[in-house]
Amino acid sequence: MVNGALTTLVGSRETGLWLTGAMQLPFITGRSALDAAADLIERFGDEAGPQAADRAKRSRGNDNVLAFCHWRQVERVIATLSSDEVLGTVH
Repeated sequence: MVNGALTTLVGSRETGLWLTGAMQLPFITGRSALDAAADLIERFGDEAGPQAADRAKRSRGNDNVLAFCHWRQVERVIATLSSDEVLGTVH
């Protein structure tokens, strides 16, 4: 069942309008994702993101959902840390 009022508010996959006007902030699950991201950045530099993606892909292939989610999160943390764009509120 589709809630028309909610679809109007947040958009839909078909229109590509997801939470129009809402701030897209990264969600970091915990210290382990930050530690893993920092380790990959230190060891692989610019190749840290692809390394995390490869680990996620390998975990998915092994049907390890928890490891897959962890490495996808690490990949997002690396992208966030590597970005020059300011995210969120600046105080």
